[in-house]
Amino acid sequence: MAQENCRISGFRGEDVDCQIQFFFQGEEKGFSGAYLDVRYEWAEACTRICVGLGEKGDFGRIQCKEAFARAVKEAKHLERTRICLSASKAETFFGREGIFDAVEGCILGLFEPEQYREKKEHSHRELFLDYGKESTEKEAWIKEAVELMRGVCFARHLVNRPGNMLTPALFAEALLQEADGLPVEVEILDETQIQSLGMEALLSVGNSSAHPPRLIILRYTGDPASGERYGYIGKGVTCDTGGYCLKPAASMMGIKGDMAGAAAAAGAICAMASNGVKANVTVVIPACENRISRESFLPGDVIGSMSGKTIEIGNTDAEGRLILADAITYAAQKEQVTKILDVATLTGAVVSMFGFTTAGAMANDDAWYETFERAAGVSAEQYWRLPAFKEYRKMVESRVAHVKNVSSGGCGTITAGLFLETFANPLAWIHLDIAGTAWVDSPIWEFQSAGATGAAVTTLYFLGKEQERKE
Repeated sequence: MAQENCRISGFRGEDVDCQIQFFFQGEEKGFSGAYLDVRYEWAEACTRICVGLGEKGDFGRIQCKEAFARAVKEAKHLERTRICLSASKAETFFGREGIFDAVEGCILGLFEPEQYREKKEHSHRELFLDYGKESTEKEAWIKEAVELMRGVCFARHLVNRPGNMLTPALFAEALLQEADGLPVEVEILDETQIQSLGMEALLSVGNSSAHPPRLIILRYTGDPASGERYGYIGKGVTCDTGGYCLKPAASMMGIKGDMAGAAAAAGAICAMASNGVKANVTVVIPACENRISRESFLPGDVIGSMSGKTIEIGNTDAEGRLILADAITYAAQKEQVTKILDVATLTGAVVSMFGFTTAGAMANDDAWYETFERAAGVSAEQYWRLPAFKEYRKMVESRVAHVKNVSSGGCGTITAGLFLETFANPLAWIHLDIAGTAWVDSPIWEFQSAGATGAAVTTLYFLGKEQERKE
C-alpha cells in the first residue's frame, strides 16, 4: 500500500533529467526565492528547477517538508522521472531530521489516493537526495525514512477506503497482509472471543451492525531483554453513523474515517518492525461499526465493560470512548503493557479548539508526556496538552453508573479524555485526539492530499524509538 512508484536514495552522480535546488529570498540572482516560488531553467538533457524557501528566519521543519513536496510536484508536472534534489540546506538546518523531512516531503508530495475506476499507469520515478559527500550513515537515514513513509501511506490508504471496503473483518485482513513478512505477531479475536472477555462496551457498539466487531492485536518485540512495553490503543470505528443519535447529513461523508487512530497505530508499529527499532510495542485495535438496528444501544442505557465499571450512555455518537475503554483494559490486563497511549478521532470539539493543524493531547503522567513531546519534536507534528482540573472530572460522573460517556457541561474534548483515564489508571497514560488533523478536504500543506493525512504515524514511531534512548 505504500507509494511503490518512486524510489529514493543518495545521489551518486547518476544521469538525471531534473535538478532541483532550494534558495532563500535574495540568495540566487534573478530568482525571488519567495516561499514556494518556482523558476525553471530549461535544457535539452536536464531541467533545473529553483524552489524558494522564503526568509531564512522563517524556515522551519514544516517549511522544509513543504518545499520538497512542492519540488517533486513540479517535476512530476514536467513528467521528469530521474530527479536530483539538493538536501544540503535541509541537513544544515535540521541534521538527521532534515533528511527525514526531505524524504517525507518527496513521498507524500507524490502520494495518490486509491481509485475505484479505470487504472492509470503511474510513471516510476527515481529520486536522489544530494547531501554532498558519500555517507553510509545518511543512506541509512534515507532508508529508515522511506520505511516510515510507507507506514504513513498505509495509514492514508486505510482511512481513505470506503466503509463498505473496510468492514472490521476486512480491516483485520488488511493488517494481516501489511504485517506479512515483518516481525509482527497478529492476533484477531472475533465477537465470541470478545464476549468471553466481558467486553460489553465494545459489543454494545459493534452489535449494531451485521458486520461483527473484531479485536486486533499487533505485537512487536524489538528488545526482548527490556521490561518496557508501550501499548498503543487505536480507535477503529470503520463506519460511524452516530447510532440512534444520528449524525447530520452534512457529516455523513466523514463516517468512513473514524478509524484513523487505529490506522496510525498500525502504520507506526509496521514501520518500527521494518526498521528494526529496539523497542517493544503492542497495538490494540477495537474494530467495529456504529449503526442503527434492533440491537443498537440507546441513550439512557447502562452498560458494563471489561474493567467491571458500568457506563451510562448519554449519546450513542460518543461510541469511540466506549470501545477504547475495553481496549485499554485489555492492553493493561492481558498484554502487560507498562505505559498506554490511545489515539482517536474522538471529538468535534477539538476541531473547534485547534482547527485542522493541531491535535489535542492529555496525560496523567508528566514524565511520560515529556517522552511524547520529544517524539513529537522529532516528527514536527503539532500537539497541545489540555488541562485536567478536578472540576472537569466531576463532569463525567454518573448518578446511576460509575461513569457516563458524555459530560454534563461542555469541555467535550477534555471530558472525553478523562473518561478514558478512568480505565487507564494506574498506568501512565496519554490521549491524542486527532479528529482535526486526520483528514483535510482541502490540503493545508504541500505534503498533504485531499483526504487522509496519516496523522500521528510519525510521532508514534519516534515515541517507540524513545525506548532506545533509555538503554
